[in-house]
Amino acid sequence: MNDAPVMNLGRLLTHTACLYPEHAALIQGDQRWTWEEIDRRVDAMVSAMRQLGLKKGDRILAQSRNNLQMFESCWVAFRLGCVWVPTNFRLTPPEVAYLGASSGAVAMIVEANFAGHADAVREASPQLKHVICIGEPRRGEYSYEALVQQHLGQVSVERPPEVTVSYDDPLWFFYTSGTTGRPKAAVLTHGQMAFVVTNHLADLIPGTMEKDRSIAVAPLSHGAGIHALMNVARGAATVLLPSEKLEPEVFWQLVERHRVSNLFTVPTIVKMLVEHPAVDRFDHSSLRYMIYAGAPMYRADQKLALRKLGKVLVQYFGLGEVTGCITVLPPEMHSVDDNDSNANIGSCGRPRTGMEVAILDANLQPVKTGEIGEICCRGPAVFSGYHANPEATGKAMRGGWFHTGDLGRMDERGLLYITGRESDMYISGGSNVYPREVEEVLLTHPGVAEVAILGIPDEKWGEIGVAVVVRREGAVGVDEAALLVHLEGRCARYRWPRQVFFWDALPKSGYGKITKKDIKRLLIERGEVKELAPC
Repeated sequence: MNDAPVMNLGRLLTHTACLYPEHAALIQGDQRWTWEEIDRRVDAMVSAMRQLGLKKGDRILAQSRNNLQMFESCWVAFRLGCVWVPTNFRLTPPEVAYLGASSGAVAMIVEANFAGHADAVREASPQLKHVICIGEPRRGEYSYEALVQQHLGQVSVERPPEVTVSYDDPLWFFYTSGTTGRPKAAVLTHGQMAFVVTNHLADLIPGTMEKDRSIAVAPLSHGAGIHALMNVARGAATVLLPSEKLEPEVFWQLVERHRVSNLFTVPTIVKMLVEHPAVDRFDHSSLRYMIYAGAPMYRADQKLALRKLGKVLVQYFGLGEVTGCITVLPPEMHSVDDNDSNANIGSCGRPRTGMEVAILDANLQPVKTGEIGEICCRGPAVFSGYHANPEATGKAMRGGWFHTGDLGRMDERGLLYITGRESDMYISGGSNVYPREVEEVLLTHPGVAEVAILGIPDEKWGEIGVAVVVRREGAVGVDEAALLVHLEGRCARYRWPRQVFFWDALPKSGYGKITKKDIKRLLIERGEVKELAPC
């Protein structure tokens, strides 16, 4: 345990607001907010939350689409010494209720159109004391904007001091899932995240200044939120899309209008953006860093992006538990020419600055160069553990290494190549999907006896889910449509399988365990799916 006092991460906003008070900080549509405006609004909300009784260590759940208040909410939590617990706004009410209950959230900041989510959290979380609404509040709720306005005058006279924190004090519960059970809260700390921000600035967007612009195309609750932190640290404004729907033409218009220089995204979005004809109609010469992560990129898609945009691609490999800090493949290590030694085809790059990466065998010993083993890492970016889950923490940190659960190899130059995953998790459209969670929902259908879901390669989404179902004897009307109806409201749509097959039985091991490798083999042998290899 590291109790040494460190900078409260909220200071990043404080420093930038002092340096560039009149510069644009956040842009959405025709609205702009300066660093000074946001800094004062955050201070006002800090005062309001303190008056409501929130104290260091309390958890604040945030359920909202990308907007001003969502952008501010993390800085409010940081300065309070509280823990920010953002949700992916696409999750269903029961899924968000679990996050609220398991995190122990005492306050919830929620956008008005997610009233059902707020109700679900209230029902599941007896410790929840305050619901703060972005928009028109209901009875028993506070108005976010009213709280800000009530306290703006107060903070103009005296700035509320941020809470003193230590290196290991948590500031963010970054929810991630394992191969079994419910999502787990990876605990990110003030000391760890100070390193992560510095590392990201060095390895992902070096040279970024206050004149730069970033654009957020994903929810601020996860990777895009991490990316926003480093832009705040350098005073670069963040441009938010006008709605939650990503429209390529609107995206490229915004890149041209605001001279956007960096963004974080996933391979499927890169593909969508560069294949759209609008990429040739708008000026994107300002773009220096298009960062992609979350899944490998097909070589054909990579080459098209390089032809359309030039050498701006940055790939990184990482998990929520290490906030993306495992490897990086910077622009100079990409090439459209397959014969160029700088193409590094199939590699996800070199170890991040300050991080050590190793390929270990089952006995936690390093394998020989070029051999396959589990990808493990250690260094200041590694989380402090899973909230209230010492067993999972111990498993993830065996032998002093963080175990990714991914398999890979390293070449003689120290470049990493991912070859597979130990778990059944697959990545669809940049989002991690854990089959066990969806399988458990499908098994609650009265007509389902057994089910197995696995990911298979897909040219558009990277991977898609395929479900193989065994009907209960005598079950009537159990087809693909009925099962998808059953998932509605119980499971976020991005987790749904894209194809469903019905078999009489599933292959099992001698121990009675369903063997997914045999299911995949049979799917291919029967011609029900085809296996695609990244090119």
